[in-house]
Amino acid sequence: MSSCCSTKDGCSANGQGNGDKIHDEVKEYYGKKVKTQKDLETKACLMMPSKIPSHVKQALSAVHPEVAARYYGCGLVVPECLEGAHVLDLGSGTGHDCFALAKLVGEKGHVTGIDMTDEQLDVAREYVDYHRDKFGYSKPNTDFVKGYIEKLGEAGLEDSTFDIIVSNCVVNLSPDKAAVLREGYRVLKPGGELYFSDIYADRDVPEHIRKDKVMWGECLAGALWWEDLVTLAKEVGFCTPRLVSAGLVNLDDNKPMKDLVGDIKFVSVTYRLFKLPQNTSKEPAQVVYNGSVTGHETNLKFDALHTFQEGDVVEVDAELSAILQESRFADDFTVRPASKKSKADPKLCCSGAKGVPTNPFEGPLDKESSSCGPKGCC
Repeated sequence: MSSCCSTKDGCSANGQGNGDKIHDEVKEYYGKKVKTQKDLETKACLMMPSKIPSHVKQALSAVHPEVAARYYGCGLVVPECLEGAHVLDLGSGTGHDCFALAKLVGEKGHVTGIDMTDEQLDVAREYVDYHRDKFGYSKPNTDFVKGYIEKLGEAGLEDSTFDIIVSNCVVNLSPDKAAVLREGYRVLKPGGELYFSDIYADRDVPEHIRKDKVMWGECLAGALWWEDLVTLAKEVGFCTPRLVSAGLVNLDDNKPMKDLVGDIKFVSVTYRLFKLPQNTSKEPAQVVYNGSVTGHETNLKFDALHTFQEGDVVEVDAELSAILQESRFADDFTVRPASKKSKADPKLCCSGAKGVPTNPFEGPLDKESSSCGPKGCC
């Protein structure tokens, strides 16, 4: 890592010191200055994928208009297979993603949001009962706590509590990304997942940009070089970050900002990071998706290189094999030992694992992944 200080101490990733000052400035920006989406100076925090499953659209449309008006996400943090899950949203704001997820996890699931900004927490808490009634639940399945995403323990969040952690364009606002990942890893259950969207750069962001308050608030000054994320995640204990989708951040509408960043490119990226149980055996395998995930019965897009067609036999690498067997997806796949290339199985198209997609600047942006299996050969 080119300029990261140690991830084992209180130091911040990419030399982003002065944490309290950054926290205060972000609170001021999102608590006082930015009241609705119209107050943002760029679209970096307003990017959404072009294709959204119908059941997710329904959940998003059920969110109260006042909450939706104060949504500043840079992606869609709705992973698959959510029924009954316990979910934590890092930097939950006014609760937009929490309330949509509350619909998708169902009455037996639960969603906790954590945020450091009182003004946004006040809005979120105001609409807890509204969404309980909207969804027809006997009691609320959302709660909101005040705290810092680098210090989840101080907010009362215990070890191995959550099945899934989500975050939407918030990690870049933290002055200590390593602490965020460490705390996320701690509160995740074994087999759990951190599924988050954030802004990343194609290089280290220079100091003169990091000192700009507006650039911090607009999610650009605090953006990590994407390679630093890969390094940090592995140091913490996560599996290799798997790229789900990426879209280029366009600054053409704001010439002063475009001039300030120069040749630096920024992308809005969704990654998924898994916490495997200790001593998990990792072997390549052949897997078959059984079509059981709600809203993804025909195929399941797992990352930018793997879209599993229902019923097709696919070879995957050792890490992905372990993820599919140890995570909440275990019941959705049949897994069998990998074999040498064989023409005896006409359904086996992808002979050989394709590796882990991590680089958001590699290949075309804003494109769907290729499919795995005869219906869409890799």
